[in-house]
Amino acid sequence: MMKSLRILIIEDEPVNARNLAFVLQDVDAAVEIVATLPSVDASVSWLTDNRCDLIFMDIQLADGLSFEIFNRVNIMQPVVFVSAFDEYALKAFRANGIDYVLKPFLREDIERALDKYKRWTQAPADVTALKNMIQALQQAPVYKRSFLVHYRDRLIPVPVAGIAWFYSKSEVVQACTAERKQYFIDHTLEELQQLLDPADFFRANRQFIVQRKYILEVDFYFNGRLLLNMEAPAPEHILVSKARAPFFRDWMNS
Repeated sequence: MMKSLRILIIEDEPVNARNLAFVLQDVDAAVEIVATLPSVDASVSWLTDNRCDLIFMDIQLADGLSFEIFNRVNIMQPVVFVSAFDEYALKAFRANGIDYVLKPFLREDIERALDKYKRWTQAPADVTALKNMIQALQQAPVYKRSFLVHYRDRLIPVPVAGIAWFYSKSEVVQACTAERKQYFIDHTLEELQQLLDPADFFRANRQFIVQRKYILEVDFYFNGRLLLNMEAPAPEHILVSKARAPFFRDWMNS
């Protein structure tokens, strides 16, 4: 009789959890999903009284970062982290006995993770590798995924991925989406620079922060400046100064 591979999924997005479970069982018929948990608290409660062979763990959960789980319960099982971080933030973890899956994941990502787990069971890695990985992940930047904004008589979430530019005038900051919807944001541009992923967003000048994927084209402008044409038109020209133009080009080429 085939020995089952008992896997715990810690993921707060139901669709992602279902997709992950489906792919895991499709890749390896021995996989048994023992539980799917959406939060830090639920995970700590389950892991206190239950055991599994392998954990697939999202980093950002409904009630906080999954690293808190390790502070509250002793986890000896290997962990495959699931993350929406860009790959550059996780390069340091490739050599460890634990893998990661980058969202949105592919079937081959899951196959690789399970294969790495099987190698791990044949020659278990030092638990120190797990601790080192957790510490490194805790130091990795966590950027904003959405802003909660006032809209008429309610609050609505605005995903960062859909914002074309941020604009500041008279100390009031607005965000404009690719669909040309505008919202007031309770942050300065300086604060936004710390909250947004620099791989995606660039401070064009004192008034604008732009998102890379919504830049349609870049025109040469007077005195060595660059004019950015955005998918969502801005209230005034978005100009990159001659001094910042080389940094902008490097950012666009990266």
